[in-house]
Amino acid sequence: MDSHPQSLLPGATQQLAEFAAGVDYAMIPAEVIDRMKTSFLDSVGCCLFGATLPWTQRVQAMIEEEGARPVASIFGAGKKTSVAGAVLINSTAGHAFELDDIHKESIVHAGSIATPVVVALAEQAGGASGKTLLTAMTTGYEIGTRVGNAATMGLFFRGFHPQGTSGAFVAAASAAKMLKLNAPRMQHALGIVGSQAGGLMAAQEGAMVKRFHSGRAAQSGVYSAYLAQRDFTGISDVLEAGYGGYLSSYSDKPNASRLTEDLGTVWETAKVGYKPHACVTSIHSALDAFAYLLNTHHLTPDDLVKVEIGMSPMTYTHCAWEYKAQGVTAAQMNLFYGIAVIGFDGMAFVAQYAESRLADPKILDFITRIHARIDPEIEAMGAAYRHAARVTVTTRDGRSFHHEILNRRGSPENPLAHDDVVYKFRNVVESCLTAKNIDRVIALIAQLDELTDTSELFTLLAAARNS
Repeated sequence: MDSHPQSLLPGATQQLAEFAAGVDYAMIPAEVIDRMKTSFLDSVGCCLFGATLPWTQRVQAMIEEEGARPVASIFGAGKKTSVAGAVLINSTAGHAFELDDIHKESIVHAGSIATPVVVALAEQAGGASGKTLLTAMTTGYEIGTRVGNAATMGLFFRGFHPQGTSGAFVAAASAAKMLKLNAPRMQHALGIVGSQAGGLMAAQEGAMVKRFHSGRAAQSGVYSAYLAQRDFTGISDVLEAGYGGYLSSYSDKPNASRLTEDLGTVWETAKVGYKPHACVTSIHSALDAFAYLLNTHHLTPDDLVKVEIGMSPMTYTHCAWEYKAQGVTAAQMNLFYGIAVIGFDGMAFVAQYAESRLADPKILDFITRIHARIDPEIEAMGAAYRHAARVTVTTRDGRSFHHEILNRRGSPENPLAHDDVVYKFRNVVESCLTAKNIDRVIALIAQLDELTDTSELFTLLAAARNS
């Protein structure tokens, strides 16, 4: 008698690998290609700005000290290192300031992983067409987000960070596609990276390591593809194995059918969204609803005696913990801090998360008037509304105003336009690139699907940033 639990979905890993190995540019819908070009631009902006931050620079210093064959660029540094070293740095940078793209159901920020991976491997190969990059990115997004979908929020509630866990599959599939691995080797790449997946959500409460989860996922994906290329074997049923498989180990409520449901017909990649705020996605609806009330009724924090926010259980667990000024990471992940800076500044972008703001007495005082709760009606709406928020403000003169946002700005249901992402890119990289180079990067990425030579783009991304 077999003591192991039954497979959750026999053959799922093999089916995904065969699909990934078989993805061809011509089969990818035009709207998915357009989304990938927008994601490439958004991700490059996140990486260039993230490279300026102290946590990324510590990772870079470690890699530089180790030394490696210089074949892939460190973004914004004017330096090269190994592919594995470059993606460790660049993907850490991409997730370094909570600005990277987001796939809602899987809770994966695929761009900060896939973009550095495909660029590094293209550089090592001596170049690649834009179509090659877009095909590999799409493959990585599609596989990684489907893994995250199947893991469900059960993975998050067990304390795992989707970026470091499900995100590792984004990297492995992207890297394997760039290396042109066949289906059996693609399956082994997935089977190897599943054993490397990791990342704990407690990192959100003040630790630099949250950013590093993205870098390690990217690096693990590269190593997994390299090993599979050398016929190193992985777990052939890594996703669906009943005992010790990815879904059975990381999630207490997996939905394995989401791995392959409508595969090749419904593209999860087309559902990727973008962030207008430099903080955790889960609180964006609350921030925008609060801003709406302030602007509509001409209110300031001094006018308010109470702010009440209703939300999903996931957002409550993720973001509504006591704020203690524990560092930039904690501030970006915290509901109360985000609401407070919206109150005083009207935005939650780069300047609002400066170290000098984190313990501002005005912010700490206002936070005492902000209250959060699980809204049973939002909870009843299910996982699709986990970002929904209902905000009520009460003024010192006894008036009360209410506003709700069920679909956050930047979600598939309430998307940001490409021009919004271009505007965000310009603002994020203004300290990293000259105005002329900003324009040129935007122009090159807009025609990425037509570029046979991406070397000019890579040179712009690699150049030492403005001092």
